[in-house]
Amino acid sequence: MVALLVHSLEQGFAYGIAALGVFLTYRILDFPDLTVDGSFVTGAAIASLLLLQHGFDPFSVLALAFVSGVAVGCLTGILNTRFGITNLLAGVLTMIMLYSINLRIMGRPNLSYLRATTFKTVVEPALGFLGDYAILVFVGLLTLGVKLLLDTFLRTELGFALRATGDSESMITAQGVNTKTMKVMGLALSNGLVALSGALVAQYSGFADVNMGIGTIVAGLAAVIIGGTLLRSPRVGWMTTSVLLGSLVYRLAMGLALRYGYVIGFEASDLKLITALLVVAALVLPTLRERRRRRVSAC
Repeated sequence: MVALLVHSLEQGFAYGIAALGVFLTYRILDFPDLTVDGSFVTGAAIASLLLLQHGFDPFSVLALAFVSGVAVGCLTGILNTRFGITNLLAGVLTMIMLYSINLRIMGRPNLSYLRATTFKTVVEPALGFLGDYAILVFVGLLTLGVKLLLDTFLRTELGFALRATGDSESMITAQGVNTKTMKVMGLALSNGLVALSGALVAQYSGFADVNMGIGTIVAGLAAVIIGGTLLRSPRVGWMTTSVLLGSLVYRLAMGLALRYGYVIGFEASDLKLITALLVVAALVLPTLRERRRRRVSAC
């Protein structure tokens, strides 16, 4: 049980960075961006190319994966703001293009990191005194560092302009802010975080696969919704904290479902069903809670 908990927390933190990216578009920009299913793989593909073929160190590839995600996000933003393609279609088109691009970068559908130097092979000896918790501590600190940087950015003047673009585009336009630029910047930052998460997860898992990004948007939304249900606050710091909390709870729930789901008839092939049910539960519970509160008030 302890091993399951540690593994779930490691995954929760690693995927939590992607959830922060989804949070930026879903909550801050109010932009349903489906690009993330492709940019997640782009980060993993760039990490694979640099680690396996060019011998880069496992930490610098994380930064370069972030840059690749920024470029991908800019593409979606330009399709939407400069060419007038709707937000959903712009994300879908970029995601489709990325499938072929990622496959070309990787050279094959999947790659193994068996003989590569990943952050795990570096961190485990360096933090050997932490035993089985070395990877958890590293991934946790990295994710919290990304969260704090994001919090700091969202509190800057540029960050306030980005948040205002999602809240009231007409109002911030009247203040002289170019909302098209804000959208492109938000999408770039969002997909940069998602690609960073993809590179981190690929090194953590020990492989990269061209289909590993399928469901990233659903997992990210689940983290955002579950976290928002558990921890409600209008403050930026608490909002990003709730996203990470939602990611941890989501991964733990998935781990428990896969480990003990057989008790109620679930199988490993039911992973997508379990994911959908968790999201449905996260969406329905706040509504049921609000109805109950109204009934109690009426009485």
